Amino acid sequence: MKREEVIARDLLKIKAVFFRPEEPFTWASGIKSPVYCDNRLTLSDTAVRADVENGLAEMIRENYPEAEVLMGTSTAGIAHAAITGYLMDLPMGYVRSGAKDHGRQNQIEGKLLPGQKVVVVEDLISTGGSVLEVVEVLRNAGAEVLGIASIFTYGMEKGLKRLSDAKVKNVSLTNFDVIAKAAAEEGYIRPEDVERLIRFRNNPSDESWIGGEK
Repeated sequence: MKREEVIARDLLKIKAVFFRPEEPFTWASGIKSPVYCDNRLTLSDTAVRADVENGLAEMIRENYPEAEVLMGTSTAGIAHAAITGYLMDLPMGYVRSGAKDHGRQNQIEGKLLPGQKVVVVEDLISTGGSVLEVVEVLRNAGAEVLGIASIFTYGMEKGLKRLSDAKVKNVSLTNFDVIAKAAAEEGYIRPEDVERLIRFRNNPSDESWIGGEK
């Protein structure tokens, strides 16, 4: 079984991915979504955690062999950057959502030298906004950001365009399409719901998928 399929089934098994096509979730951005992904739950299952962290390490070695430092996003990417950094014998740190208002007022925690080659570790990519803010902070600090390694990506057009415009590469352990297919095969959703999920992914602003065909 391919790595993306293993991770997809792992996320389904521990209920890190929730499907509610009939009663959608509302994201902070206001987008109504039939799917909610909570990858923090991977930390609580030792077998799934091993698959995820070993998968991240392998993926970073394959795609970013020059990596010198891993930087987690705050807060979801911090633990994954720490564990993967341990497996790869690489230093790690993380980037706060904003600079501290006390002490040294750091936004980047951990040692980072100008010119170091960095991989950003993120739990999931949707529209790409938050992770690109992290990339910008690191670039402004003089780091050479090789790209992002994430657990899951929705593959939304808006997110793909933002990453492309910022010249940032992302590689993910699994993706929306693979999880939707696996969910149908394992009975989490009906086979006919897959097309609705893909319609959401292709155009989140078109809510015609809610409640079935209209």
